[in-house]
This record gives sequence, structure tokens and C-alpha cells, in this order.
Amino acid sequence: MALGISPLVDFAFKMIFGSPESAQALIGLLNAVLDRDSPITEVEILNPFNYQEFADAKQIVLDVRARDDLGRSVNVEMQVARASGLLQRMTYYACSLYTDQLERGNEYWTLRPAISICFLNDWLFRDTAQQHHRFEQTDRASGRRLPAGIEVHTIELPKYNLLAETISRASRIEQWVFFLLRADRYSAAELQAMLPGLEFHAAISVVERIASKTEDRVMYDQREKAIRDQQWLLSSARQEGEQAGVLAGQIQLLQRLLQQPEQPLEELLQLPTEKLTAQHADLQSQTRLRNT
Repeated sequence: MALGISPLVDFAFKMIFGSPESAQALIGLLNAVLDRDSPITEVEILNPFNYQEFADAKQIVLDVRARDDLGRSVNVEMQVARASGLLQRMTYYACSLYTDQLERGNEYWTLRPAISICFLNDWLFRDTAQQHHRFEQTDRASGRRLPAGIEVHTIELPKYNLLAETISRASRIEQWVFFLLRADRYSAAELQAMLPGLEFHAAISVVERIASKTEDRVMYDQREKAIRDQQWLLSSARQEGEQAGVLAGQIQLLQRLLQQPEQPLEELLQLPTEKLTAQHADLQSQTRLRNT
């Protein structure tokens, strides 16, 4: 029987990757994303899963902050939809992790890398099929990287084309994307067969717990509804913004036809949709009267 629990929901994501008892799952996820010669072997979760934060939260709780065995600070988050300023916010988080390391009396050379990772269930860069972007501080001419600097990773989940039949032979990052997107469709036994490895078994056991424990399932359902509501609001805002853009363009065209002063687009887009609609209707009426 399918577990019916999606790791995309913030409650599940945080419990899977932000619980010290399932730290092996976070280690596996970080190693898949960072793909370093020296893999991470230990992590300290700095903001461990806390049931109460979800009971009290009105916003979506998304991030997991951790420090690995080499002293690198990492922020991992799941975003169900693209929001404006995402890359800037990810950079800000990485910079905050970087500067927070320097306590009074410490030397700058003690600073370790700070890494911000975002799994996004949406498209961010529509001009490329590249799924995983890694932004680093690099010299343009030589390609030389700043040591112990800032990194920002974006992983766009919809760009992956994954098949259950071949997922056991896929790369680690592809396997984790498959788990994030489709864990809810399979039983624990099916997932364990497709995704071998202790890190996946640790993650699957948490999903199984959420599915079977009444208290966790109730909280999961509440958070899933909150995410659906947030997505609906974002979609409505986007549609309203697109409608406003069309109306503003038509208003400018009608003003030119009527030989009236043309309002700047920026000024028009500041107006509420209702006012734009009324102004557009008035200009249409003036145009019809002029043509009679």
C-alpha cells in the first residue's frame, strides 16, 4: 500500500532531514548535492525538528541548518513554488551563515564555507534544461575559486525525467529527486528495493512513521493543506499580475490613439486591477464616441 506521504510537504521534509536520529538521510542528501571527493560523514543539525514549530506556524517552515564534520555551514530548504527574490534570499542565507561563524576574538582564517541549497518544485531558469546550478565565488579570467567562500545551489525538480524501472541505477542526486517527488506513491518495501542504501532507508523509515502515527499524520495533513492554500494564493497573484500587465498595455495603446498623454507603465502597474479595468473601459468608450 502506498505511503501517501510527500517529502515536499514542509512537515515531512523537516522531520526527514532535520531530525538528529535520521541524520544519515541529511548526510546522504548533502553528499549527493555537493558531490565532493571527501564525502561528509557527520552533521550537527543546528535547528532540529520541533513538533511545536509546526503547530504554531502560520507560514511554511522549510529550512534545515547544519554544520558538517569539516565545519562547513549548510542551509537546505524545500520550496514548492518560485517566489521573487529567491536567488537573493538564498545568497543572503549563505552570507548570514558565513558571518555568524566569526565570534569575538576569532581570526578570519578560521571561517569555513557557507552553503545554501534550495530544492524547488518549479522552474527557475526557463532558458535551460540544466537541473542543478552551483554558484560559487570564482575569478572570471582564471577560473580560480575563493577558498572557504559562499556557495548557492538550486535544484529544479520538474526538470528531472525519472523512471522507477531504472532509478536504482541513476545518480545519487537523481535518486533523491525521485524520493522527494514520488515517495508518496509507493510502499516502504518498494522504496527500499528501488533506493538501496542506509541514507535512503533512514529517510523511508521517517516517511513510514508519519504515515502510521496518527498525531504525525494529522499534522502532515494540516501542513499539506497550508501549502495548497499558499500555492493557490501565489497562482492568483501571478494571474492578477498578468491581467494588470495586459490592461496597462491596452490603456497605453488607447491613450496613443486618443492622442492623450501616455501614462508610464510603472505608474499604471501600481494601480489596483479594479481601477485599471475602469480606466480601460472609459478609454474604450471615448474611442467609440470618437469613431461615431
